Amino acid sequence: MRGGSHLTICVAALAGVIVAGCQSAHHKSDAPSPGDRHALLLQPEHDYWRQPSPARFTVTFETTQGVFDVTIERALAPKGVDRFYRLVQAEYFDDSRFFRVVPGFIAQFGIPGDPAVARAWKDRAIEDDSVRASNVRGAITYAMTGPNTRTTQLFISLVDNTRLDTTGFSPLGRVVAGMDVVDRLYGGYGEGAGGGMRAGNQGRMMSEGNAHLDRDYPRLDRLIRAYVKGSASGR
Repeated sequence: MRGGSHLTICVAALAGVIVAGCQSAHHKSDAPSPGDRHALLLQPEHDYWRQPSPARFTVTFETTQGVFDVTIERALAPKGVDRFYRLVQAEYFDDSRFFRVVPGFIAQFGIPGDPAVARAWKDRAIEDDSVRASNVRGAITYAMTGPNTRTTQLFISLVDNTRLDTTGFSPLGRVVAGMDVVDRLYGGYGEGAGGGMRAGNQGRMMSEGNAHLDRDYPRLDRLIRAYVKGSASGR
C-alpha cells in the first residue's frame, strides 16, 4: 500500500512537471510572428489582446542608457498585466521614447513612435485593478487620469511614491536588475516633452510620433526593444 501511494505521488508529480513544461512552452511560443505584429498593433479589438499572460515573467528593456529587467506578477494586477504582456510580445514599445522623466519622481513611456499605432490605442482603456502592491522605488505602474483610464502608458518610480497607493495606481511588478540604468534616463526636459496624461499636452506625440520627439527633444532616451526573457521573440 505504501509503495502504491509512493508511485501515485511520483506519477502525479511527473504529470505536474509535464503540464508546467507545456504551459511554459506555450508562453514561450505565443509571440505573434514578425509579419503579424504590425497588423495586430492596428487591431486592438483582435482576440489576441484578450489572452491571459503567464503568472510571472520578466521583461528586458534595451535602452540607450543600457539594459534593465522588470519582473511582473499577474496576481498583482491581472487586467493590466495581461495587456502589458501582449503589448510587449507584439513589440508595441520597440523604438519608442522615455518621454517623461521627472528626476525624483518617475520615468514614463508607452506612446509608440508610429502615429497610426498611437491612434489605435489612445482611447483603449482597461478597467482598474485593485492596488495590491506599493509604488516603491523601482515599481512599474500604469499612468492614468482617473478610474478605468489605463491604456498603454506606464511609469517606473525613481523614488518611493507610496502616496500613489491610495489613489488607485496599481503596480504590476518592479525593476529587479539595472535600476541604475533607469536612474540615468535623461530627465532634463521634465514635463516639457509632453508631460503626463493629465496634462493634456500629448497631442503632437500622438499625431507625429518619434519624428516630433527626435526633432524637438533630441536628448530623450530611446526604448530600443522590450521582450519577455526566454520567449521566442527574445534574443
